[in-house]
Amino acid sequence: EYDGERNSEGERHGRGKAHLPNGDTYDGEYEHGFRSGRGTYKFRSGACYTGEYLQNKKHGQGIFFYPDGSKYEGDWVNDQRHGYGEYTYANGDIYTGEWFNHNRHGQGTYVYKDTGTKYVGAWVNGNQEGEAELIHLNHRFKGKFLNGNPVGRGKYVFDIGCEQHGEYVQSEQEKGEGEEEEEPSLLVAPKWKASEITKLTLWTPHGENPPPPREAPLPSLHQVSSEAFSPARDAGEEDERSREEEENKDQEDQGEE
Repeated sequence: EYDGERNSEGERHGRGKAHLPNGDTYDGEYEHGFRSGRGTYKFRSGACYTGEYLQNKKHGQGIFFYPDGSKYEGDWVNDQRHGYGEYTYANGDIYTGEWFNHNRHGQGTYVYKDTGTKYVGAWVNGNQEGEAELIHLNHRFKGKFLNGNPVGRGKYVFDIGCEQHGEYVQSEQEKGEGEEEEEPSLLVAPKWKASEITKLTLWTPHGENPPPPREAPLPSLHQVSSEAFSPARDAGEEDERSREEEENKDQEDQGEE
């Protein structure tokens, strides 16, 4: 079961290898019977953690490889993703930024692999929330988000040299008499209401005046808004939740003796 160094009290202490009854293995450092220091823990499921431990818990810098090919590399505190780290999801999406109690929380960047779109800004308990910028191939949106959707005032900035200002408003659901609302914010996406179009501040040669904003060719704003701001929830979130079960199995301290 265990092959390695022990101290005078007979505790696992120093370098050692352990084979647990559940089929998991650990190869690394021990202190007074606990996994402490650097080590590699391999799960029977195919998951693997390589990094720092403190009293049997992932604590410090480490990489966790999941059976589906995704991985997290960064800071850990008390078995939780906490601090700064990068999560590469099975679908190729990547989140790089701050973590708090296992969730994306703070400032971070999420890159959608299929479209190349980037969300750069604030996160709260795993959700896109607060001031942020959603960057697409030839335009971007600057504003506020709530539960993954844009809310309130903001603006589109187009690479062709113009901006469209406006706000996202929550459309109301039609409902029958006596019918109760059931989380309308999750069922109905906010709608973009444009107010004005302006030019960016651009340098023009020989003091020539740029053409009026309305003469500037614009893409179809309805298409842009529906494409940019009615996205499906990022697939990585569901993958991440499904993997919590794998990680929750990391109760390595039980049954090791």
